[in-house]
Amino acid sequence: MRHSTRILFVVSTAAMLSACGGGLISSRDRPDEYAVQRQAPLVIPPDFQIVPPAPGAPRPAEGTAAQQALEALFPPQTRSAVESSALSQAGEAEVSIRSTVGDPGTYTVDKGTTTRTIIAAPEGDGQAARAVIPS
Repeated sequence: MRHSTRILFVVSTAAMLSACGGGLISSRDRPDEYAVQRQAPLVIPPDFQIVPPAPGAPRPAEGTAAQQALEALFPPQTRSAVESSALSQAGEAEVSIRSTVGDPGTYTVDKGTTTRTIIAAPEGDGQAARAVIPS
């Protein structure tokens, strides 16, 4: 029992000391403090012709945040001939069209229960669809 305890102690001590190998302080890799150099100072070139912006003025290349958001959401695109033709035939909408639609003086057609039934109908694959023409 005593003999096995000594062997276990020697083996564990050797295992712990093996992790400390190569640990001399003078042999570690560190930067040379005498190899550091100063960088040259920044110099404005003599042909510098850009005029500094006025204080508080927006940057000319960036625009406003609203413009950047609109350009990100709706990038400029070219319209096809069909789309351009349809838009030119449709004409321009009135500026206040959204506020005049619900006005009592606006002439609208009540579609009745048929439109509500179509909108409220459950989604299907169209196999049971049928058309009824009133006579």
